[in-house]
Amino acid sequence: MTTERREPPVDADERAMLEGWVEYHRQTLAWKCEGLTDEQLRTAAVAPSTLSLMGLVRHMAEVERSWYRRVLAAEDTGPIYYSDEDPEGEFRLTEADTFAEAYATWQAEIEAARRNAAGVPLGEPTRGRHLRTGERYTLRWIHTHIIEEYARHNGHADLIRERLDGATGD
Repeated sequence: MTTERREPPVDADERAMLEGWVEYHRQTLAWKCEGLTDEQLRTAAVAPSTLSLMGLVRHMAEVERSWYRRVLAAEDTGPIYYSDEDPEGEFRLTEADTFAEAYATWQAEIEAARRNAAGVPLGEPTRGRHLRTGERYTLRWIHTHIIEEYARHNGHADLIRERLDGATGD
């Protein structure tokens, strides 16, 4: 797998700009995971943290699912990796957890996100509501939040990857 990252054009309209940056950050996380073994991808950043690259991919699958399926489209979907009993479940990995599964799940959630966002006006209130706050959002807000979420976690991914094999890059 070789991930090609593309920044959106500097003269894109608002929707293309937002969607372009969401895609860029998705591609960045995939790039940070390239060429590593499952064992490396499961390796926590530093004890006692459970933060790992595979955990970040699983977390972002949950984030994509929550915002684009539950909130935007009002789909009745439960969590994938976490539960009320284990709210950090996406970060608790075992030897049985594989990157192939985590990546496929993440990509399926990204495809669902793209489908659900297609054609929705940026400023229209979401059909669903946030699970904890009960608020409705707009697709503009969701895209902006997703960019923030990926950007923060891609910073974590940079540090984890450098610790694993010395690879650096923006």
